[in-house]
Amino acid sequence: MSFTRAALYPCNPATTRGVSTKLSSHQDKIIYANGRTIYSRGVKNPASSKTFSGHAQNTTVARFSPTGYYCASADTTGLVKIWDTIGEDQSVKWEYKIISGRVNDLAWDGESKRMIVVGDGKDKFGRPIIVDTGASCGEVTGHSKVVNAVSVRHQRPYRAATGGDDGLIIFSQGRVPYKYEKTIRTHTKFVQDIRYAPSGDLFASVGSDYKVFLYDGKTGDTLAEFTESAHSGSVMACSWSGDSKSLLTSSLDCTVKLWDIESRKAAKTWNISKGVPNQQVGCVWTSSDDLVSLSLSGVLNIFDKRENKDRPSRLLQAPQKAITSAVRGPSGTFIAGSADGRVFYYDTSSHSVEGEGHTNLVSGLAAGPNEQLYSSGFDDRIREIEPSGGTFSFTQTSFSTSSQPKALTVATDGTLFVVGINRIETVRSNQRVFELEPTYVPSAVGAAGNTVAIGAEDAKVYVYAWDGRALSESYVLQGNKATITAIAVSANGEHIAAGDVGFLPIPLRLINHIPLIQSAGKIVLFGTAGKVKITDRWAHHTARIASLAFLCPSTAESATHVASISLDTNVYIYSVTSIPKYMAIRGAAPGGGSAVCWLESQEKGRGKLVSTGADGCARIWEVALP
Repeated sequence: MSFTRAALYPCNPATTRGVSTKLSSHQDKIIYANGRTIYSRGVKNPASSKTFSGHAQNTTVARFSPTGYYCASADTTGLVKIWDTIGEDQSVKWEYKIISGRVNDLAWDGESKRMIVVGDGKDKFGRPIIVDTGASCGEVTGHSKVVNAVSVRHQRPYRAATGGDDGLIIFSQGRVPYKYEKTIRTHTKFVQDIRYAPSGDLFASVGSDYKVFLYDGKTGDTLAEFTESAHSGSVMACSWSGDSKSLLTSSLDCTVKLWDIESRKAAKTWNISKGVPNQQVGCVWTSSDDLVSLSLSGVLNIFDKRENKDRPSRLLQAPQKAITSAVRGPSGTFIAGSADGRVFYYDTSSHSVEGEGHTNLVSGLAAGPNEQLYSSGFDDRIREIEPSGGTFSFTQTSFSTSSQPKALTVATDGTLFVVGINRIETVRSNQRVFELEPTYVPSAVGAAGNTVAIGAEDAKVYVYAWDGRALSESYVLQGNKATITAIAVSANGEHIAAGDVGFLPIPLRLINHIPLIQSAGKIVLFGTAGKVKITDRWAHHTARIASLAFLCPSTAESATHVASISLDTNVYIYSVTSIPKYMAIRGAAPGGGSAVCWLESQEKGRGKLVSTGADGCARIWEVALP
């Protein structure tokens, strides 16, 4: 039994309104932070991306070393980790606590031996260090407020420049140790970003005063201000071309400008759609000549300077928040919903579902007949997603539920079953067909054919028959020991799998004389023909079961396997035909799993499934079935 990760679709960078987001690149990959994870994303092939999950706190910035062999990443506590980008294990070489607060930016020197880290420390705003020892090699002085950006000249004689909320740029000489040389007072408001040109002859600064300045790289003397076709909003980031002849800037005025250094004029201006979500908060110019700018909404806009148009040539769209649900779509695609209400579809890349969607967390997704897809959200709405020409979009119609929907499933006749706070609603063509108010508290739902299984907080599974007009209770299945959190019905209705919160009966330790019970999610497999429990020995998860999915060769054939994902980050695949056999994919969803679904039917003993979780990523696994 084996498995391989066939693809990883990363989330997009985390953004904050009015705050510059730092992006770094090496060859055709860009690197950025989101949550506790660092993402190295291929611009041309997003599925080849990698992640680093070595931080215990939220990350803020990451930058490749000049060689590309290492990456330095930092978090909100001032901890910097330097790790290997080449090996599969991504081993941490060094880690240092640099400042006692959030790190906003860091910069390597040209030899990858020294680094300057800046941010919002309690006692100091930054510190230069020697990479392999962590020892100080100078000081960052002259600032009275938080430092936002730092850049280091990669050629000798070394120089460094830092900029902060005090509107000052501190220019330091770098004959190690780094020492204060002078203060540059060109900006009148926050300095948002500073970047040295690859040649080292120049460096540029941008700020909240809408201005872009150019300086001599060796002396720090001010050379020019870009005044022609200037930005009309705060300029949040800048990045240089590889030949040091052009500069890219991104602004809150929803534009991205390409500046010609020799003429000091804007050679090209790209306009992003108006509105706060389209404000530009970060940018990077990759060595493969891709110009990338980041929108506040998280969209990565890719520009081609050779094209004669004022719009991005393509967009990289992905969740910014945790993925909360997922379902298989038509033609090898799958759909995922996130905690901020957005829905995305995945093929060779990830794309946003167009149209008016949800305004809050997506609690459920379901695939119906005729390639129709449905979503439910904590905005108390059910929406329909329609595929068209290789894309997906929300339809104009929607249905308002009577309470916040917890879960969603669809029967073969297109009827939706929505689990609310204390009721089950059946919906067809955006009309309520039937409503059930049970004596128990429903928590999960699954359906196939005319069989509807509802999991409850009393640890029971209530099985109903659906005749197209009403639900009639058939029988009750018992075997779980805690609240049912996930349920699945096989395509032919022969099996029902129910996963629960689960608790170990023996307290592990006492806290304030109160026994702490360890959660241990359990999966119980039932047979509908004899209304019996087949097994309750699938108890390998150590936390709440988040999602279950049956693998069936066809809708008429019996299920062969069940896949499960849990908050313990693991995926387990169990054999239905040979109960003791199973396989584990550990760490399949760092931060906790949320959904699992099969992409392909069993073929030559192998299958392909998708796992999603709190890190906002979707991973595709090819597995040898147990």
